[in-house]
Amino acid sequence: MGVKLRSPTPALPAKDVPRARDFYVDLLGFEAVAGDEGFALLRRDDATVSLWGATDESWQKRTDWERPVCSGAESFIAGTASCAIEASGIDELYEHCRANGIVHPNAHIEDTEWATREFAIVDPDGNLVRFWERRA
Repeated sequence: MGVKLRSPTPALPAKDVPRARDFYVDLLGFEAVAGDEGFALLRRDDATVSLWGATDESWQKRTDWERPVCSGAESFIAGTASCAIEASGIDELYEHCRANGIVHPNAHIEDTEWATREFAIVDPDGNLVRFWERRA
């Protein structure tokens, strides 16, 4: 089979895409390469992240609870996603994130038993983004 998979692009739900985009650009150094009010494609080095609008509030006005909520863009989805991004210079990135108050309170930097050094942050919508680096 001649198929080769490349780096994945996580798609994170956001209630307010411009706010989330600014977070990734201003605090994490991503560049916004495409998007609008409901979508953003961000890139930094070899990492790509997409944000999509989880902005459908119609579920809050439902009266028919026999049918499932199913637009796929309900606002309650924001904050339910996570992803992991491989990085180099993990200690420097951690210090930058710690200084900006975005490190997850239960995910400070640590060496793992599977030979990585990692930590996690939480974006403005509550999505978890884990950064990791292989240890020598």
